[in-house]
Amino acid sequence: MFKGPREAVRFLDAFEPPGGVDVVVCPPFAALAASVGRGVPVYAQNVHWAAEGAFTGEVSAAMLLELGVEGTIVGHSERRQYFGETDESVRQRCEAALDAGLEVIACVGETDAEREAGKTEAVLRRQVAVLPRHERLVIAYEPVWAIGTGKTATPEIAAEAHALIKELHDTQVLYGGSVKPENAAELMAQQTVDGALVGGASLDPESFAGICRAAAR
Repeated sequence: MFKGPREAVRFLDAFEPPGGVDVVVCPPFAALAASVGRGVPVYAQNVHWAAEGAFTGEVSAAMLLELGVEGTIVGHSERRQYFGETDESVRQRCEAALDAGLEVIACVGETDAEREAGKTEAVLRRQVAVLPRHERLVIAYEPVWAIGTGKTATPEIAAEAHALIKELHDTQVLYGGSVKPENAAELMAQQTVDGALVGGASLDPESFAGICRAAAR
């Protein structure tokens, strides 16, 4: 929940992604319209499963498409943690978005307690199992214990989790968890890591561009 319309436009005016890498930005709902058409594909941070109805505060896939938005994140760990998202609601949102023609980044990942209890594989199997198979769906692995904490999964931990996800679902898998310019190259050098879902480090255009350059290399 950063950057309203004015800040989003300033960011995009300053952001210069390198060639050779696919980049999207995911502003808050209030900044989507201002961000569309400025040289970088725009995704939403969430979408509802219904086309319309008594769902105050929610936004449908058709509304996003009308704005020119090309895709959406679904099931982000913060949506699961703070807003009651479940595997079932994530499935519903994914299917509605894909059926409407949006690209989807579907997020999966274990909490610190689940990792400590040795449940990482079981959690990933459960979360990935509900996701539809579709050419426009990409999965992001977000170890919840590494989001906003400064902790980062080692390249080996990330590679192992990504390998499991790829066994379960034939798609690209992004890593999301305290990715920054200093660690991006090592993380994305792993064979099973196809890219990054960047959080706090994407708020500064030069920092985000640095991560994109690491991916391009």
